[in-house]
Amino acid sequence: MSIRILVVEDDASIADFLVRGLQEEGYGVSHAADGDEGRRRLQTESWDVVLLDCWLPKTDGLTVLRQFRQEGGSSPVLLLTARDAVADRVRGLDSGADDYLCKPFAFAELLARIRSLARRHDRRGTTLLSYGNLSVDLAAQRAERDKKRLDLTVKEQALLILFLRNPGKVLTRTSIYEQVWNEKYDGLSNTLEVHIMELRRKLEAHGPRVIFTVRGRGYMLSDQPVPEQEQV
Repeated sequence: MSIRILVVEDDASIADFLVRGLQEEGYGVSHAADGDEGRRRLQTESWDVVLLDCWLPKTDGLTVLRQFRQEGGSSPVLLLTARDAVADRVRGLDSGADDYLCKPFAFAELLARIRSLARRHDRRGTTLLSYGNLSVDLAAQRAERDKKRLDLTVKEQALLILFLRNPGKVLTRTSIYEQVWNEKYDGLSNTLEVHIMELRRKLEAHGPRVIFTVRGRGYMLSDQPVPEQEQV
């Protein structure tokens, strides 16, 4: 999937706003509602960016952050807080935060800071996924083929990113649907097929087919025709 973001926020309305907004921007987002859950998910899962509220039930955000850093956690952390005093910002940064954003904040500014943190965190110095002449810059949310920008919807780009992360592998319809739509595949909906068809149309405007249907199994990203392919 795309950049993975963990939102640790106990205010249900703020959490819902963040999760929905970031998902609409194409990010993979999960939510933890208190400090204990946030700490557990930081320990057991890998994240590209963490949005962490300072004031959380069970375990406060700064304690979660300090423990995460002490345990070797390297994911960039953006602290969210209603307090904007210099002492509060210093305390947060000294606890291991990479950035600090005071509530209320503009969503556009949040997105800009997430992009900056994602670029900074990538150990390879790039947030680029590529295969042949296909590429997606995860931080900039920009997709290209043969150096030409692709005008993709959020779901089409999420599909492309999933394929770019798994070149040469057959991805089942069930796994694709669950990872991109975050829902169980009922075996009846043609939503996936419609999106694949449209993604292919946009990709093939700048080159040959690279997403193949493997009959009875699923789809594959390949620079060579796939045996048992079914052209649809």
